[in-house]
Amino acid sequence: MEASAPQPPPRSPDTITFEQIRERAYELWERNHRPEGFEIEFWLLAERELRKERDRQRADAAPAAPGSEPPPG
Repeated sequence: MEASAPQPPPRSPDTITFEQIRERAYELWERNHRPEGFEIEFWLLAERELRKERDRQRADAAPAAPGSEPPPG
């Protein structure tokens, strides 16, 4: 009997994938006139942008905590 390779854990819907980061980094690189030698910087910037977008979407989707709304005035 052959052992099967371990399967990666299922991704949550808000997981940022390698492919999403790659695509965003490429867009950023193109928008900045394709400079040589900045691959890591664009990768990190893309990852940071995607995380901020995800966090913003989470915050928008989260229900407001009781007492967190300003009083009518």
